[in-house]
Amino acid sequence: MAQFLQLAFSGIALGCIYALVALGFVLIYKATETVNFAQGDLMMLGGFFGYTAAALMGWPYWAGMVFAILVMAVFGMVVERVVLRPVLGQPQFTVVMVTVGVGYVMRGVVTMVPGWGTETLRLPTPFAEKVINVGGAALALDQIMIIVLTAGLCLLLFLFFRFTRLGIAMQATSQNQLAAYYMGIPVRRVNTLIWGISAGVAAFAGILLAPITFVHSNMGFLGLKAFPAAVVGGFGSVPGAIVGGLVIGLVESFAGFYLPEGFKDIAAYIVVLAVLMIRPSGLFGGKTRKKV
Repeated sequence: MAQFLQLAFSGIALGCIYALVALGFVLIYKATETVNFAQGDLMMLGGFFGYTAAALMGWPYWAGMVFAILVMAVFGMVVERVVLRPVLGQPQFTVVMVTVGVGYVMRGVVTMVPGWGTETLRLPTPFAEKVINVGGAALALDQIMIIVLTAGLCLLLFLFFRFTRLGIAMQATSQNQLAAYYMGIPVRRVNTLIWGISAGVAAFAGILLAPITFVHSNMGFLGLKAFPAAVVGGFGSVPGAIVGGLVIGLVESFAGFYLPEGFKDIAAYIVVLAVLMIRPSGLFGGKTRKKV
């Protein structure tokens, strides 16, 4: 039972990371109908900025987290304005390939920055190497904090989108950009802000993930696991992204322990195939009809 509890807790913590990255996928897709395949690399870059603030500049952990989120929010808005906006309206394949190219550029630039490079770096945290015993299971405090902080961020985003004028404007834009424009909402500015929020959330995920996988230039490949999480939950659903991330994290955790070696790496994609065969729109996705 203790082993099962540890695996479940580890899976939920990892699922929270997947959920945060998947949340970035969903926010951008809902606003612009663009699949941002650079989302994982935004998470990686956020981890490096957090490492720079906490390890190289000597800032407290929480100050480094805020610094990384703010820097990445600005970076996300710049990417949208300079790189993505000029190609909006072009074929979807063009836009997707631009996001793939942005990811590769970020990965390459990171390896050339002094102090970052290709090394695996450790981000110091105030709760590293601490455990709490629950029901006979030793639970890492790092994992507990990942779950608590993810829940806090999700609550904060819910309140923002539900009760602020800007959040309501973002919801309106995601539902119908043309109608939102006619109602006086600055759609382009809102899209830029959504890119900033998505990049900030990615940085938050990167800092939470850093104590588990450390900081390195290949952290962005985690986005390949977060993408199935967004698909499982329903690509246009924010709650679906969170639930999908938790599902993928739990499946991966249990598959790595109970199933033969190698199943852990493909478990997420098996789940995606199963869900798409049963419910093509995802667990929380809505069905749409199109007349042709």
